[in-house]
Amino acid sequence: MKRTLIALGVGFGLVGATAIATPAQAAVVATVTLAGTPGAPQIATFWLANGGANLKNATPYSVRTSVSVTDATTAPVPDTKPGSVPPLSPDTGEAPTTSGKVFFVGADGQPHWCTGTAVQGQYRNLVATAGNCVLDIDGASATQSQVVFVPGYSDGTAPKGLYVGKQAFVHEEFSLYDDLERDYAFMNVYSGVVADSAGVLSNVGRLADNTGAQGFAWGQPLPPSLDVFGYPAGPHPDGTLPYTGQTLERSTGAASGLAAPELSAEWLLGAESPFTGAGSLGSAWLLRYDADRGLGHLNGITMSVSDTDADNRYDTGVSPYFDSQTATVYKAAAVAWTGRIV
Repeated sequence: MKRTLIALGVGFGLVGATAIATPAQAAVVATVTLAGTPGAPQIATFWLANGGANLKNATPYSVRTSVSVTDATTAPVPDTKPGSVPPLSPDTGEAPTTSGKVFFVGADGQPHWCTGTAVQGQYRNLVATAGNCVLDIDGASATQSQVVFVPGYSDGTAPKGLYVGKQAFVHEEFSLYDDLERDYAFMNVYSGVVADSAGVLSNVGRLADNTGAQGFAWGQPLPPSLDVFGYPAGPHPDGTLPYTGQTLERSTGAASGLAAPELSAEWLLGAESPFTGAGSLGSAWLLRYDADRGLGHLNGITMSVSDTDADNRYDTGVSPYFDSQTATVYKAAAVAWTGRIV
């Protein structure tokens, strides 16, 4: 898989951030290009044309949506002091609209979607999602194609604009080996656009200015509970289909340490959640969520779900544990500039 390794300095530039990068950590970051600026308007038009037909026709991504897990032998142990970056309220004065859908064309040539979340970054252009919603682990291409983020998505509309992905930062071990313990991605998006009735695009500004952004936390002790936000749409193993994927869902559940022996993943984070896998890949796990503000700290990303009690219904979300290396990947993405496409 093609990638470019980048070296990181210690500086960061975000209020509340903790600098933790070291030379030994610098090589953990891989970055992949999603769209050059000249081609970005065509990607936006692909999704917005014909009343958002491709958005409406997209189906929930269903690659590696479930995994068998066991209780971890030991709970994830922080490898650094706990660190965090604060959340951000939108400049509009409205309630945050940080959750949305990451749309892309998959290896099968069809439009699909995962869940994504706006996260605090220096240029207010950062989206967090599952790594396999950005990198193509099911086909021959390095990345998914036509990748965009639509916060607050509803029935083919982009109420806060559509944001074309420029590049994504992932852990090197995920880019090379599809390592489940590193299945997360931080994507920089161009400023948002909307289309008029004639299909002409106009700029609507930076993502977090319009939506707000969740904070980010790493190296945290196992919390008592986490709030999970996503767009589940797939069935349970018993065939029931409790979610449509059309509305944002929230679940709150106890956190736990998990392992996935079949995938050689020893340190994973679990959260009690009834979400099904398809559609909810990339869901945000928020620590210290404040319902009145609609903001918290991203501390996990759904990269799979599990039926832990064998009753044919999913009951647990599965996420990588956010350690110092996750923070290194995040910090690389958080200082990357994008700009506008129109």
